[in-house]
Amino acid sequence: MIRSMTGYGRGQDVIDGLSVVVEIKSVNHRFYEYSSRLPRGFGFLDDKLKTYLQQQISRGKVDVFVQIHALEAAVSEVAVDYALAESYLVALRELAQRHDLRDDVSVTTLSRYPDVLTVQQAKLDEEAVWAAVRQVTDEALTHFVAMRELEGGRMREDVLSRVAFIRDAVAVVEQRSPETVREHMEKVETRMRELLAGVPVDEARLLNEAAVYADKVAVAEETVRLRSHLQQLEQLLDSNEAIGRKLDFLVQEINRETNTIGSKCSDLELTRIVVDIKAEIEKIREQIQNIE
Repeated sequence: MIRSMTGYGRGQDVIDGLSVVVEIKSVNHRFYEYSSRLPRGFGFLDDKLKTYLQQQISRGKVDVFVQIHALEAAVSEVAVDYALAESYLVALRELAQRHDLRDDVSVTTLSRYPDVLTVQQAKLDEEAVWAAVRQVTDEALTHFVAMRELEGGRMREDVLSRVAFIRDAVAVVEQRSPETVREHMEKVETRMRELLAGVPVDEARLLNEAAVYADKVAVAEETVRLRSHLQQLEQLLDSNEAIGRKLDFLVQEINRETNTIGSKCSDLELTRIVVDIKAEIEKIREQIQNIE
């Protein structure tokens, strides 16, 4: 199923004491472009999220917003600087001996000196945090992809309806083109008879003129290629792969064949049909700019 490049998805859950919210938004872009907004201290998630999302998203400018809150106060640890405590203890004992003081240094006394004891936040278990964020990201991705596919389905139906219109118009061109040769030759013959005023018309010359004109306005090759391109476009629309770039190239080819047909048409009716085809091609082009 084809997907639009525009999408939004949100996931939220509480996992292992962490409240996690992940939002994913995307808009049109030629390639995969990623940016994120993460809580302070969780920058390690950036590369993981970028790589993880790229497995699901081929094209689009993707913005990711992550919120993480601990439901309980973070566990703290008390660290002892043993080397510093030893230095304090040696200095205090030397002071007591030099000045004949009582050596009454206790653990409580020593712990009060600067930097002997420090309180530190417990280190984050990055793998556990990533596991929680990834689980919530999967939920957000499910909604995100569903929205892209829904929009993609609507775009597919619109493009198919325009392809059907173009195919019908091509059938009219194929039917009308030989008629233009006959009408042109009738005009040439009538004009020649008027100018020659009763002199017999050279039938061989008329036939030669008809052949030259028919070759000049022949569009059979172009209409065959155009029908082939339309069929390929329909097949791509049933693909499960990212097809945006392929569609863009194919629409360029469809437009090229249509321009060639237009350049060969001197008939007013055919010119109008070509203009209508080009209008539909332009609408298709606008649609596929948003297909992944």
